[in-house]
Amino acid sequence: MTHALPPIERLKQVMARLRDKTAGCPWDVEQNFASIAPYTIEEAYEVADAIERDDMESLREELGDLLFQVVFHARMAEEQGLFDFNAVADDLATKMIRRHPHVFGSAEIRDAGAQTEAWEAHKAKERQEKSGDDSSALANVPVGLPALTRAQKIQKRASRVGFDWGAAAPALDKVAEEVTELRAELASPAGKAQQEKIDEELGDLLFAVVNVARLAGADAETALRRATSKFERRFRHVEDMLAARGKKPEQSTLEEMDALWDEAKKAEHQAAGG
Repeated sequence: MTHALPPIERLKQVMARLRDKTAGCPWDVEQNFASIAPYTIEEAYEVADAIERDDMESLREELGDLLFQVVFHARMAEEQGLFDFNAVADDLATKMIRRHPHVFGSAEIRDAGAQTEAWEAHKAKERQEKSGDDSSALANVPVGLPALTRAQKIQKRASRVGFDWGAAAPALDKVAEEVTELRAELASPAGKAQQEKIDEELGDLLFAVVNVARLAGADAETALRRATSKFERRFRHVEDMLAARGKKPEQSTLEEMDALWDEAKKAEHQAAGG
């Protein structure tokens, strides 16, 4: 495979060779849109992870992996006579020009906030054109999104038509209400029907927490990912300290592990303050 080609053309040729039914890779050949979709999602998260870790070397690699997913899907579509990579890129360029009339046309945008409003207006118009008879403000929010992300998008859509708390404080009161309702269900006799009620109340609580995150200007998915990373970091500290004592977590007590957890938390706070 020659290096004389522009990089994207070289990549497209690599993909075509991988998908070749006689000389390609058996695994790549047998894939389809559905089987590749989970890998596409995974690569997007690995891009986000590299950014979170501020690892630019990994980001370069992960962006390549994500681009490969786009090329993979485009190649399968081309084989079926649907569209190709060039059509994907051209459609994207056209859409970006359409959504930025203040850059590529004569429209004027005051600031980033005004641009966000204009962007959302363009997207709403495009959604309406795609939705046909579905005129709901919630139309076309992908069901395959991570649950927290989809909840936040649904709430944001409802907010645009005035169905919103307007501030984080009253939304936080709703969280307290949902906690009370969940506590009541947890106190009821166990059983399949009761478990379904608990699941429902847990869902309501999570949805309410996402609302608080949105109104507080946070992204729920990012906030939870960071909290999970923090938990992992501190728990690894607990494991390391126990190992230094010749123990494993299962050989320890909750009290001992909790003390080590507080130690890890204190050390992080000191490092951040110093």
